[in-house]
Parts: sequence; C-alpha cells; structure tokens
Amino acid sequence: MSETAPYAAKSAQSLGRLHGAGPSPTRSEFQRDRDRIIHSTAFRRLQHKTQVFLAHEGRHFRNRLTHTLEVSQIARSIARALRLDEDLAEAVALSHDLGHTPFGHAGERALHRAMEPYGGFDHNVQALRVVTLLENRYAEHDGLNLTWETLEGILKHNGPLLDAQGRPYGRYAHEGLPSGLDAIPAPADLRLSTFASLEAQVAAVADDIAYNAHDIDDALRAGLVTVPDFADVPMAGPIVSEVLGLYPDIGAKRHAHEIQRRMITRAVEDVIATSAARIAAAGVETSEDVRLAGEPLVTFSAATANAEKGLKAFLFDRVYRHEAVMVPVRESESVVERLFAAYMADPDMPGRWGEAGRAVTGAERARIVADFVAGMTDPYALDQYQRLFDARPDFR
Repeated sequence: MSETAPYAAKSAQSLGRLHGAGPSPTRSEFQRDRDRIIHSTAFRRLQHKTQVFLAHEGRHFRNRLTHTLEVSQIARSIARALRLDEDLAEAVALSHDLGHTPFGHAGERALHRAMEPYGGFDHNVQALRVVTLLENRYAEHDGLNLTWETLEGILKHNGPLLDAQGRPYGRYAHEGLPSGLDAIPAPADLRLSTFASLEAQVAAVADDIAYNAHDIDDALRAGLVTVPDFADVPMAGPIVSEVLGLYPDIGAKRHAHEIQRRMITRAVEDVIATSAARIAAAGVETSEDVRLAGEPLVTFSAATANAEKGLKAFLFDRVYRHEAVMVPVRESESVVERLFAAYMADPDMPGRWGEAGRAVTGAERARIVADFVAGMTDPYALDQYQRLFDARPDFR
C-alpha cells in the first residue's frame, strides 16, 4: 500500500488499548484489531443472522456475514483510493454489525421495544458491548481489547451522538442517547460530539453501497420484483436501461449481476471523487482536523444521494414491506419479544447468562437478557423458542 495521506489515521499514533498488548513485529495496531474481530465468536455468528430475507428460505440470500464481507471489500477499495488506512477502515467495516440481533432489523425493533423501559436498544452500542465486555476468550481480559480508533469508529461511523452543545444529535435527537454507553470501557473518552475518522466514514458509506446493491439482487432472487420494474427507479434505472440495451438476451440472472456490479462500481467512483474534493476543500491536515470538521467528508455527491433516496423508497415500498417479507418479519418480532419476556420472568439462560440474570432484577436483568438475546443466531433463537414454548413459528 502506498503511503497514507496526512489526514489518515496513523496506527503508530493510536491512543492505544485499554489493556497493554505490547508491540507486534509483523502487524500494525489496526491490523491486529482486524484480526481479533475476524477470530471472534460474534463475527462467526453473523453467518447465521438474517440480513433481509430469512436464511431458511434458501436461494443464497445474503446473511449478516456475507453482507459484512461485501462492506469490508468496498471499504478497502475506497480507503485505498483516498490514501487512508485500509486496515482501520476494514476493522470498522467488519465490526459494524456485531451488535445486531437475530432476524435482522425486525429483531432489533422488537428488542428495542422490549428494552424501552430500560433505555432502549441500539446496535452500535451493542457492538461496543460485544467487543469490550461480552467476548470472553482472552486469558487476561474480557472483550477484544481493540484500539481507541476502532472503538470510536464502531460507535460513530454514522456520525456524532451529540452536537457541539452536548445535545443528542441526528437520530438520537428524538429518543435521546441509548442506554449502556456509560458502561463501555475504553482507553480514552470516545468524544461523542465529534465525527469519527475518515476510515470510519468510509465504512459507513460502504455499508450503504453494499446493501443498496445486494438488496436489489436478493429481491430479484425472491421474485418480489423483476428487472424491468427498476426502469424508472432513481440510481438503478439508468443502469438497467444500459444493461438491457447492451445485453438483451443474456437472461435475468446475468442481468441482475451486471446491474449489481455496475451500481457498486459507479457508487464507489462517485464517493471517491466527491470525498476527495470535500477533503481538499475542508483543508484538513490531520485526523484530528477531520474529527473537528463539523460535517462528514466521505459522502455521495448530492445527485447520487438524492437518487439513493429514491431507490430506498422504492425498495421500502416494493420489497421491505412486501407481504412475503412482512409475514416472517412479524413472526420474528414475536419470537424476540416473547424470548425477552420469558427470560425477564425467569432467567432460564445457560451458563454465565443464567447465573448473572438470577442475581439481579429490573434494569440490570434486562441488560443481561438483551445481551443474551442479541447474541443469538436465528437457529439458536428458534431452538430456545421451541424449548420455552413448545412451538415453532410459522414463517410462511
């Protein structure tokens, strides 16, 4: 990799880890973070967690793991082009979904409702809990002992949590800060009112690029839409017309792949060109300048951002709220809500979870139950549901 830009994060200047780890003769600090994440239990569980479509439906739909790997690849490509630290961008990308529940966003909504009396549930905070508290394989400490920069990126890759006056910012302006933040151990203040590094911002936009493209692909595989349905849809429409014009006879499967890869390529190129210009215009010279810039510097162009909103509106209407999707969504929400209620009433959870849950009540028990339920894979959640209620939900 060529030398990084002055405003890139510098592994040698990291604010460090909560627990000393000593220098590595073969890896940078951010490379070590990436490797710890890949080898974690929570990362492996992503292969059995829903993205949009439930895994039991087959047809090679994405799961959280395949989505995460796609985000990671896109993040590295953008970071390389912008002369950022690819390893930090990859570490944040690989860890950005570690806090997600089983059954995708349906499970998260259900767990948030169940946790509302106790401060709610937020998957970014949960990811921090996973990497700082809940992973327990190391001999000398709980958690993965990641660097400050990776922890900051996990928490703030979508932007600050507070504005400059200390008020909840962005989506947190309506609901307030999520609970659990004060329990996160970190080597230094995570500075909730500043933006994260450019590398973390890259991971966030890579997430958008990946799920826009692969949700189209999965929706086509599921038969919820056809390629011609996208003819007038912003962002996708011009590419659909182009592909159908160039390759009218190659078949729907090849059409879908060609559309997907062209969408990813053009979105990546748009982000690189736009972000390079924004970084230059902002005059940032260090990663600290980036944090204090007052706005994100890694973004789509205005035209692409507007087109992306139109695409998301189409997907929301035609895919995410399609009855074939909503039936398993409603069942999934019920599974998560009933599991949470059952464990709150009787913390009949295995191992350390049950022991800890029985020792406390109220908000403390709720946090333990939320940690346990959020960490479940889809199949494990269904097995626990079967054990507790002697029933199997019908997702059809």
